[in-house]
Amino acid sequence: MSSTLRLAEQLIACPSVTPDDAGCQAILAGRLQPLGFACETIVSGPEHFRVTNLWAKFNGFSPATQAERGQAAPNSIAPHTLVFAGHTDVVPTGPLEHWTSPPFTPSHRDGVLYGRGAADMKTSIAAMVVAVEEFLAANPQPKLSIAFLITSDEEGPSVDGTAVVVQQLKARGEVLDYCIVGEPTSVNQLGDMIKNGRRGTLSGKLTVKGVQGHIAYPHLAKNPIHAFAPALAELVATEWDAGNAFFPATSWQVSNVHGGTGASNIIPGELVVDFNFRFSTQSTADSLKARLEAILQHHQLDYTLAWTLGGQPFLTTPGELVQAVSESIRAETGLQTELSTTGGTSDGRFIASICPQLIEFGPINASIHKIDEHVLVSSLDPLKNIYKGVLERLAAL
Repeated sequence: MSSTLRLAEQLIACPSVTPDDAGCQAILAGRLQPLGFACETIVSGPEHFRVTNLWAKFNGFSPATQAERGQAAPNSIAPHTLVFAGHTDVVPTGPLEHWTSPPFTPSHRDGVLYGRGAADMKTSIAAMVVAVEEFLAANPQPKLSIAFLITSDEEGPSVDGTAVVVQQLKARGEVLDYCIVGEPTSVNQLGDMIKNGRRGTLSGKLTVKGVQGHIAYPHLAKNPIHAFAPALAELVATEWDAGNAFFPATSWQVSNVHGGTGASNIIPGELVVDFNFRFSTQSTADSLKARLEAILQHHQLDYTLAWTLGGQPFLTTPGELVQAVSESIRAETGLQTELSTTGGTSDGRFIASICPQLIEFGPINASIHKIDEHVLVSSLDPLKNIYKGVLERLAAL
């Protein structure tokens, strides 16, 4: 059994449903501290939703080298910092009786490793740690600072996890140059896709006000559903932007519509509409808000509107990190990886605010959040080798 597989199984065996880390980060710290990482646990959140975060940083010398020199390594010999980021929390299992094997008992069938978090994203974290172990064994004095940012609140509200750590790092003046988030980005083969950006997400809860009344006397009422219908047609038809070379056009979608009392003879007094923008870097949250409200006002609606900005869009254009990851994937798999900004949000949206170059890369994502989540055992060491290859390439710059 490879070291990557063994560590992945240890992590899967921890029932770390959001926000419970269930001991995963202690296992990781136990592997990183002997390498010379300073490990800091940052706990955040209310008593009923305690989030555990791990910030671990290696500044350029192994403990043996530091002892030999009699001092800690000066930061000047490690001018760049690469952060490996990820989450130890997983989504709930769903009905246990639907699993072929217990979700927190790592199981093998036909060359496949099963367990909750196998693909999203405990194998990525295991591969990252083993990659760093092997890299430092071969390069005990690298000209590269390495860090880990691990949270137990990525699958949950994402309020007390990576966002909190990033704020603390920003306050300390930490400089991060590169970041790899271990999200499962591969589609059909390991390495066929990486994410070099993500769209922003902006949600709204619109309440259109009317006047409730008897359905047989519409002149004595005001139907908010009817009032909103022309505005809805215009919102659906609006081209918010055309996207760009990296992002598709901004999308506006309705997720829920609520109106009425349940009775068939009452005109409702209000209509509540939940909607969401997934937006590219061609638009801003403020510009989208202004354009949408202009349409509502044009249709003379009586409304209230509450906005929630879930994350700004971010983009890493081809440069040192994209090249290092692409070359490492090609060297290990022979594939020319595809750059993509598709999919939902990730914690990359927080880290991108203090790190100019960030990509997401990890195993095949076909089974994430599903019953019998799994990953190919044969992909684990190649994943580790790709991460190690990125370390070697960045350290050589």
